[in-house]
Amino acid sequence: MKAKVFDTRLFKRILQYTKPYQWRFNGVVIFAVSLSVFAALRPYLLKQTVDSYIQTEDAPGLLLYISLMGIVLLLEVFSQFYFVYWANWLGQDIVKDIRIKLFKHILSFRMKYFDLIPVGQLVTRSVSDIESIARIFSQGLFMIISDLMKMLVVLIFMFYMNWKLTWIVIIAMPILVFVTRIFQGKMQIAFEEVRTQIANMNTFVQERVTGMKIVQLFNREEIESKKFKEINEKHQNAWIKTILYNSIFFPIADIISSLTLGFVVLYGGIKILNGDHFTTFGDLFSYTMFISMLFNPLRQIADKFNEMQLGMIAANRVFEIIDKQDQIQDTGTIEAPVFKGAITFKNVRFSYIDKEEVIKGIDLSVNPGETIAIVGSTGAGKSTIINLLNRFYEIKSGSISIDNVNIDHYTLSSLRKQIAIVLQDVFLFADTIYNNITLNNPDITKEQVYVAAKEIGVHDFIMSLPDNYDFDVKERGVMLSSGQRQLIAFLRAYVSNPSILILDEATSSIDTYSEELIQCATETVTKGRTSIVIAHRLATIVNANKIVVMDKGLIVEEGTHQELINKESGYYKNLYDSQFSLAE
Repeated sequence: MKAKVFDTRLFKRILQYTKPYQWRFNGVVIFAVSLSVFAALRPYLLKQTVDSYIQTEDAPGLLLYISLMGIVLLLEVFSQFYFVYWANWLGQDIVKDIRIKLFKHILSFRMKYFDLIPVGQLVTRSVSDIESIARIFSQGLFMIISDLMKMLVVLIFMFYMNWKLTWIVIIAMPILVFVTRIFQGKMQIAFEEVRTQIANMNTFVQERVTGMKIVQLFNREEIESKKFKEINEKHQNAWIKTILYNSIFFPIADIISSLTLGFVVLYGGIKILNGDHFTTFGDLFSYTMFISMLFNPLRQIADKFNEMQLGMIAANRVFEIIDKQDQIQDTGTIEAPVFKGAITFKNVRFSYIDKEEVIKGIDLSVNPGETIAIVGSTGAGKSTIINLLNRFYEIKSGSISIDNVNIDHYTLSSLRKQIAIVLQDVFLFADTIYNNITLNNPDITKEQVYVAAKEIGVHDFIMSLPDNYDFDVKERGVMLSSGQRQLIAFLRAYVSNPSILILDEATSSIDTYSEELIQCATETVTKGRTSIVIAHRLATIVNANKIVVMDKGLIVEEGTHQELINKESGYYKNLYDSQFSLAE
């Protein structure tokens, strides 16, 4: 698809974000106008100085005009300072607002969105693309306004001083405008490619750094290095295109400017030598400055327009995410109370991908305060039950109720507040243990955390760490073992005091001591509340009030451990004999 040279609709949308800062926006425009006036006034004063005071040898008048030029220069510097400072300040305020809006919107997406979109791409949109939008104001829009105003004021002064010499300059300008337009179109396409390659590189690097264990474990360093080299070369080639276009355009612009100046000096000089008084030495002096002030902004407008294009390409990508409506529909009106914990699935069907059902019409009932264990082979649909109960995904048909109320009728935040999950893959933020437990919830006090930690048997472990609860676990909790991370996750769930608890109890690669602590923690956190456990340990299964056996998206058996173990050739008995009994 051919890129637009300038997207007016998108530009108007970006300008909407300037409304809260209208006074500063107007101030920047005012300083842009004053800057152009003071800049154009200097060459005019130079003409007057040469013609009226230097040629006439008027020393007092010369001193007066030099002083006047100094005052104008100071005013120009003052205007330049506030123009640049306020333009950048405005740009940063705008991107701050857009970044907050973008991040808040990303937080509302359903899990399916994150299944499909690379993390590196979202990072690029939230960080580097947002910064590019700031350059629309700091390096693009206002610079273009300032340059256009400067050119307009310069042309007015030039026509006022000598319209004949000015027409020589005017004739040359369409050539530079034509070259500039071609340049802008080429740079638009080149910048689009640059942004694409930056996003690809960010995604690749983020994934490989996150999965460094797998890279090194399977000896893929050389392969990944080659892939990165290919991506880096594509990124380099995209930038080289922009460099090539700049290398062609700016010398051409300089040649046009120099030739125009040459023609003005030649024509004016010949006229002066021939005694034609339509021009003066002062005109020629001032025109050497005027032509530079006229052509340099015109050349720089192309450069600033590139900055705007780069920012607008980034804005378009950011707005694509902001406009994306992929949220769970939070249409509930009931604030979820403290649940008794009765859970009912009625003929629930669900698929991650259309026409590939993962849950195939299941019925399930859990009584208040019960602990049920869900067992089954990989891909049976166990974890999907967790996702559906929390409304991370929307069911295709059927209904899920808690305390005889459809979960769709509860507000999303209040529903999730009453449900806590301990996942198999524990995620800890690069922060202190305390903050990872409370997740910065001000309603949870340190005393509550200490008491809860002692109740589930992890207080001593935390106190044995350097800085205790203030120990920084680093990115993803790498400073802790998998068992220790699991214990922190149990404590995090416990202090939130949920009505319903969901445990994905993974104990692979966990030492015996940690497993004993986890068993103790499991018994404590499930006591007195409805709990759903994806079981990986025999002890959990045996102690559960009910065991639900799943296979290929269906519930194939339900009952206690003793009831199911007595079924000859049953799913559970076969699963128990092949997995759980051997594991124990």
